[in-house]
Amino acid sequence: MANRPKRRPRFLTVSSTRYLSPNLIRVTFAGPELEGFPTGHEGANCKLVLPRDGEARQDFEACFEPDGPAEKIHPVRTYTVRTFRADSLELDIDFVAHGDNGPATRWAQRAGPGSFLGFLGPSQPKITEFHADWYLFAADLSAMPVVEATLEALPGEARGVAVFEVPSADDIREIAAPEGIDLHWLVQENVQRPSTAQVDFVRALDWQDGTVQTCIAGESSVIRALRDYLHNERKLPKADTYISGYWKIGLVEDEHQQMKRAEAA
Repeated sequence: MANRPKRRPRFLTVSSTRYLSPNLIRVTFAGPELEGFPTGHEGANCKLVLPRDGEARQDFEACFEPDGPAEKIHPVRTYTVRTFRADSLELDIDFVAHGDNGPATRWAQRAGPGSFLGFLGPSQPKITEFHADWYLFAADLSAMPVVEATLEALPGEARGVAVFEVPSADDIREIAAPEGIDLHWLVQENVQRPSTAQVDFVRALDWQDGTVQTCIAGESSVIRALRDYLHNERKLPKADTYISGYWKIGLVEDEHQQMKRAEAA
């Protein structure tokens, strides 16, 4: 039974790569393939279709022709649109650098000008209206792109708290946010060990009055604990709380997505 992507992806070409920090790589794509890319979708999900090691671009693109293979033969991973610059047709996507185990990380660490992949999406941004008295953000490196994009979209007078958990002090960097957002960094060196640092931090907050909106994402066990606290103890409306597990310790993405579907059933 066919299970390759139902739509032909855009085939994007890398123009440059750079490390934002020791564990975060920004890959910039550019070229006419980005004509017609929707603006205002920073922070939205997308699917990246990754070439197999050593695969030529011509062979990669041929797989998505109508007479291409019916089965899915390329890894597909979920990522976040970080920035799109329509004037120069440039798209940024950030990748966590955590060794060669995952196909997307392996691809990003090896990528350079001329590297390519397939792109599907984007979906809609996670938060499109800002109406809160204050905002709460929490993320590990995997969720930095969605939180950073949301911080940049906030009204200039926004107030709130953002907490980021990173694997080294060298991953702490300047990010753009309104002056009223207090930024905090937590260092957890072993990302494969369950951490309660974000949960402990959020529980210890001096909770403010008024409506709060959240943008929170990261490792599944952390997200589960934060969701329980915010929904069941703080009684925050689900409509005001974007909170999502992006990965789970010990699982590859396909296994994690299967777990999430089972939990939602």
